[in-house]
Amino acid sequence: MLTAGDFKNGLTFEMDGKVYQVIEFQHVKPGKGAAFVRTKYKDVVTGAIREASFNPTAKFENAVIERRDLEYLYNDGELYYFMDQESYEQIPLNKDKLGDNFKFVKENTVCRISSWKGNVFSVDPPTFVELRVTETEPGVRGDTATNVTKPATLETGAVIKVPIFINEGDLLRIDTRTGEYLERA
Repeated sequence: MLTAGDFKNGLTFEMDGKVYQVIEFQHVKPGKGAAFVRTKYKDVVTGAIREASFNPTAKFENAVIERRDLEYLYNDGELYYFMDQESYEQIPLNKDKLGDNFKFVKENTVCRISSWKGNVFSVDPPTFVELRVTETEPGVRGDTATNVTKPATLETGAVIKVPIFINEGDLLRIDTRTGEYLERA
């Protein structure tokens, strides 16, 4: 058990059957009345951010979020299979557990899986990945306006905007958080 007076940034706690993470907190001691803790916290499953004030003696259950690195193996329809690299246990996950940035993950890539009480709520791919361009239009000579981009299809099927000098077969470094081209690898 922990109290609102124990809050720190990044701490996770359980309230009303949900798990939250403290983003910001402030101990307030007004001139009149009792002290309180003004808190901004995030639902770790849905990402919703809320603000509330708690009595410093309010008790909460400590929530332990388990984070493991698992290797993405393959998918068959709606199920995506991940393997624990130590026990070789295979874990199937539904497509709805994967984020939008999973489109940059190819087979045999290690991802960070976050779960609470055995329920997976987040699959985070590596921040940067290297992927090959499988399809793009050739750059048009003389089209040299600033920051000209064209669409390119990567080996995972994701489509991103790249500079006009990128050709089919080039290996690119991609930021999975934004989905942007960074550089040639």
